[in-house]
Amino acid sequence: MPLVKPFSALIPAAHLQSSVVTRPLEYYSTGEAKLIASENNYSFLHLISPALDHAYLRDMNQDLIFRKIAENFDSFLSGNVLVPVNRPCYYIYQVTCNGFTQKGLWTLSDVQSYLDGSIKKHELTVERREKQLADYLHHTGLDANPVLITYHPVKAIDEVIAKYMQELPVIDFTFTDLTGHKVWLIDDEDAIDLITSEIAEIATVYIADGHHRAAAMSKMDYFSTVFMNTDEIKVLQFNRLVRDLNGLTATDFLSRLGDAFTVEKSQEPVDPDQLHTIGMYLDKQWYFLSPKPNAYDANDPVELLDVSILQNQLLGPILGIDDPRTNARVTFEGGITPLAALQQMVDNGLYAVVFTLFAVSVEQIISVADANKTMPPKSTWIEPKFLVGMLTNYCI
Repeated sequence: MPLVKPFSALIPAAHLQSSVVTRPLEYYSTGEAKLIASENNYSFLHLISPALDHAYLRDMNQDLIFRKIAENFDSFLSGNVLVPVNRPCYYIYQVTCNGFTQKGLWTLSDVQSYLDGSIKKHELTVERREKQLADYLHHTGLDANPVLITYHPVKAIDEVIAKYMQELPVIDFTFTDLTGHKVWLIDDEDAIDLITSEIAEIATVYIADGHHRAAAMSKMDYFSTVFMNTDEIKVLQFNRLVRDLNGLTATDFLSRLGDAFTVEKSQEPVDPDQLHTIGMYLDKQWYFLSPKPNAYDANDPVELLDVSILQNQLLGPILGIDDPRTNARVTFEGGITPLAALQQMVDNGLYAVVFTLFAVSVEQIISVADANKTMPPKSTWIEPKFLVGMLTNYCI
């Protein structure tokens, strides 16, 4: 029984919405982030990494950095850069990218729902990353990047969302990447109670994206979440590039594939359009790789995934990449990266081979979570990717 509640968010002032919000810091190079921070005094980056525009902080201990974040936060509040919504609300969030629109409910979720399994996960997390996020949240109290949760559609919730989207949004702007963002308030007590009870009636909901953020919140009471039903979630593939062939020639490598795969040349780049079709680009040639029936267990929700088959039958035993989370020879590129760009990376000699995969479905994600299993790392690229600082839950 997932428990949620409304909250009084901090939102960017109307005239600063496109200035305040930012991508998460890890989406920028250091140079890009420094440039943004130097040119934009209102960017939420100042509340994430003040060392970007204060060189003396870069070698200082974390306490001093957190103190500077607190100073910047006080300045954002006193200068009305961030303004509080004066009552607890649920929020409807809508994002439009490349003509595709997604919407969901922005809430606070009870951490206990995550700990007791009412909110299920499907990925392992890295302890170091968890600790970084937990330290930031503990010292700053700024929960500004929500966890994406999915669930099977609920008619009553859809009706509330449709009703309130007829009103004027409180946030409405276009980001620098030309994505459009809108937020509506739900502040009527009856509507709030209905949403709370309807979500509580759902037996299980699922983390689609944000496993590290959810894990980092385990010592808090509530954490920021956006609920998007399974019809709204967009899942893209995570492709793999490998730097070398583990000492094999291209001919030897191709011959090793025959044990687990049927290999067929392709005259066109391979963007797989069905399960158990894997694309490969090697030595200026594209191939179809079709796993043989004995290469996986069709009854295991994890083993039948193409990312698992690729890892278990090729990356591990042939290319020597036993742990893709820590092996620097493999790189992951989300499905938003064009095939032509992947091919160019191989042609330029940066990588020896690229593998393209069919996207995992939302139902496969749910099946893995329901089996209390986890997917291999970088199995899915989930859209939307949230901007930071649109709605901030200050949890101190």
